[in-house]
Amino acid sequence: MRITILETPSEQKWVLQGRLIGPWASELKASWKGHDDANGRARIVDLREVTFIDASGEKVLMRMMQDNAQFIVGGVYATHVVENLWARCKSRTRASNLR
Repeated sequence: MRITILETPSEQKWVLQGRLIGPWASELKASWKGHDDANGRARIVDLREVTFIDASGEKVLMRMMQDNAQFIVGGVYATHVVENLWARCKSRTRASNLR
């Protein structure tokens, strides 16, 4: 798993690559908590290069959803996972945070 954080004046973009599983999900969770100073900028999570997401990865993504993250997805797999998570996440509407 590779996590790249790109910051601009208007957004904080998280580019994830690889498998979002176990210890890497924990690392992502810790990084997300450590960068909660978005200062009103959009927080965008790019999942286009994620190849697999296990249950621990799903929990981290749900936390990001609850923190108002927007998601960029590509391909059937990531789209399916994110749409299922939105269905389970009652506090947000899928349409406003899926690009």
